[in-house]
Amino acid sequence: MSKLEIRQFPCLSDNYGYLVHDPASGETVAIDTPDADAYLAAAAEAGWTITQIWNTHHHFDHAGGNAALKAATGARITAPAYDKHRISPADVFVEDGDTVQLGDMSADVVFTPGHTTGHIVYHFASGHVAFVGDTLFALGCGRLFEGSPSDMWASLSRLRQWPDDTVIYCAHEYTQSNAAFALSVDPANGALKAYADEVAALRARGLPTVPTRLSREKAANPFLRADDPALAAAIGMAGQDAVAVFAEVRARKDAF
Repeated sequence: MSKLEIRQFPCLSDNYGYLVHDPASGETVAIDTPDADAYLAAAAEAGWTITQIWNTHHHFDHAGGNAALKAATGARITAPAYDKHRISPADVFVEDGDTVQLGDMSADVVFTPGHTTGHIVYHFASGHVAFVGDTLFALGCGRLFEGSPSDMWASLSRLRQWPDDTVIYCAHEYTQSNAAFALSVDPANGALKAYADEVAALRARGLPTVPTRLSREKAANPFLRADDPALAAAIGMAGQDAVAVFAEVRARKDAF
């Protein structure tokens, strides 16, 4: 089985673009399409040809470059079936439990409503790599534009079950602001303090804080710890259920 090659590059104001390449087949997939020109430039620099596009959700900074990238490359577009009426153009629609292929590598499609009602993520289980769009961020999670706190907590709980060494590729460079918020609700968390210091050092040098590892997020990301009694106590909600704690943390982040 071939090993995936991944190129990460900045797009728009704070998005990351991703190209995933299977050297055995020569296939390359674009994960979302915030800026078609940036993807074409990255592919040209790598000497890769984009053959597929996999969308995570319908927002413009994730699917807005679909038409231009398809026109330039002829790539086949895979999109969430739940967003069938909101993503264009698309060739294949997938839902929870489906798999998608890149050469001989397969990725599981996982339905993660919350940020939007149709959001999906792509998990290469054999490679311990996942592209999570706007569901999970380093030290954060997506704003609930369409889904409920219950939806998002259920989605994050599913992702939290992956192996600890899973490498998480999220779609935005939000980590420094996320760290500042996380410290406001979980100030005694030593793992979080160390993580925040590392993030500050990376950003001071103009370096990305993405990708992250699931083990780090489980230890420090408050949105993955809503069922931890220590976090509930820290925000004055000792004994409350995880969904209520998550909803409170999300509401505080929205107003931070």
